[in-house]
Amino acid sequence: MKQIITQIHKLPTDTSQIRQLSYLGYEIREVDSLLSKKLITEALTKSISIKNNDAIANSYRLLGLWHSSFDYKDKAFECYKASLNAAKKNNHLYYIAGAYFNMGNVKYWNGEYEKCIDYFLKTQDIFDDPKIFEDKTLTNKILDKRKSDLYYNMSAVFNTIKNLPKADEYIDKALAIANNYKNKTIIAFYTQQKADNYFENGNTKKALKIRLKYLPELEKSKIPKTYIQGYYYNIALEYFELNKIDSSKVFAQKSLNTATEIKIKDGIANSLWQLGRIAMKEKQYLQADKYFNDCSNYYLQSNDPTEKRNYFDVMRQFFYETKKYKIAYEFFEKYSKLNDTILVSESTDQFSEREAKYQSEKKDTQITLQKATIKQKKIFNYALMGTLLGFLVIAFLGYRNYKAKQTIQLQHISKLEDEKQIDAAQNVIQGEEAERTRLARDLHDGLGGMLSGVKFQLNTMKGNVILSEENALTFTKSITQLDNAISEMRRVAHNMMPEALLKFGLNETLQNYCDSISENSGLNVAFQSFGLENRLDQTVEIVIYRIVQELLNNTLKHANASQSHIQLSRNNNTISLTVEDNGKGFNINLVKKEGIGLANIQHRVDYLKGKMDVQSDKKGTSTHIEFELA
Repeated sequence: MKQIITQIHKLPTDTSQIRQLSYLGYEIREVDSLLSKKLITEALTKSISIKNNDAIANSYRLLGLWHSSFDYKDKAFECYKASLNAAKKNNHLYYIAGAYFNMGNVKYWNGEYEKCIDYFLKTQDIFDDPKIFEDKTLTNKILDKRKSDLYYNMSAVFNTIKNLPKADEYIDKALAIANNYKNKTIIAFYTQQKADNYFENGNTKKALKIRLKYLPELEKSKIPKTYIQGYYYNIALEYFELNKIDSSKVFAQKSLNTATEIKIKDGIANSLWQLGRIAMKEKQYLQADKYFNDCSNYYLQSNDPTEKRNYFDVMRQFFYETKKYKIAYEFFEKYSKLNDTILVSESTDQFSEREAKYQSEKKDTQITLQKATIKQKKIFNYALMGTLLGFLVIAFLGYRNYKAKQTIQLQHISKLEDEKQIDAAQNVIQGEEAERTRLARDLHDGLGGMLSGVKFQLNTMKGNVILSEENALTFTKSITQLDNAISEMRRVAHNMMPEALLKFGLNETLQNYCDSISENSGLNVAFQSFGLENRLDQTVEIVIYRIVQELLNNTLKHANASQSHIQLSRNNNTISLTVEDNGKGFNINLVKKEGIGLANIQHRVDYLKGKMDVQSDKKGTSTHIEFELA
């Protein structure tokens, strides 16, 4: 190493020497962190001395990456900001985009999702700008790699804020680019994010299977060990979720060993947290207490609200299991308070809205370009006709060709307009489902947890307070009413976003829903399904579930029916849904004009690009919906 550095120092102080110093420093950051920082800092100092803004921007970028590697997020952000300022002086678009991208990453790690959104969308804007190729060293392959990295990170953000359809959309974009270049390591790397999405969708077995399949490729690759440590940690979580405690312990220990070797604070803390959970599962409470004590300082000082909330939640569990109820309740209050302050839903809405706006503006630009093309071709054809006036046949053929092309262009514009409307509808529905999910989670985790805490306190007081017979009866009645309130709250949360739909799929959830209606109302609901052994896309399942929910609600409210029959089937890529009842029927034309419920259903059918047929008379109502899977 000394010999290589000596050779570089013998070179003249120019951009070539600076580039070699900075990249060598970055490459050895996990081997010798102090020497790594020294070389990058030297490169930065020399960049400033020769007043080369591109070299300054690149050196600050690498110094920021060094700070990021060792979890110095604030210092990393300062370096990226300095890199951005230097890049803007030469209007170096590629370096500007890189600075925005890295600044967005820091904001994501700090839980500042709104600012992360802004930086990522600025990055995407520049990547789509043809002027970025004014940097002659930039190739399509390099830019594609950077785009796929951006899509990978955008998928991670959407995963964090629980917009899982968008998370899948962006990781699929990243994987499509990686597959074009047949890079096994990059494919394995991106597939880890795909596994994250499976895990969040409740498909833990599939997530774990993917991770274990690609882990050997990643372990033998040259990717930073910080990523390998993260994969060990995720595998430990998934084994734990599947109740395979011994395997979870093996990977949690590997995660801790790797994090300790490369000295990353968050990796060490997360590994200790998981080992504490494992010890608690094994009833090894003294060992669990040691693990939790060793990671407590990190979590209490963390800027990441999700990390801190998870720590409070597991500490609440730990003290409850060790019968230290007062401390358990204190951690429960901290957990509840923090849970209420995490504005994930706002970030979800903002991200979806901004991303939709970006896509819409992109299509507007395409429409404008198409119209300009039509105008230019019109001028060209008039000139051609004027010049070749004597050649009427040729002029006629040219004009006919022009009209055909103009028709194609206008059709293209119409298609883009339709796509804009479809995108808008998709984002409205996804936004509705994200909000339902958030409200359901807040009801269940926040309000439900608080009510359970109050019930716990009342039960504790009951054994320690002497009450008269009348007051004891009232006290018991109050606890019973509180139980009823908790049950009602859980029922509402379940209706808004049933957990079973995410975990077990549409078929089982609809069966349970129909059984529940039959048990709790005067309507006997029979449900049949065919060809649904494999799960559909999560968004499609949610939309179908909402349609059935709306139709049954209409039957319960208005039809005076005693029986309803629901049939859902799949034949290849065709999905058919039929809902019938023996109620009093309704005037279809009147309801189409005034009924909100039917309009909501039609809106969702349009989202699926399907067709709906409603027949109603005095013998009952039949609704048939059919659409093709994309």
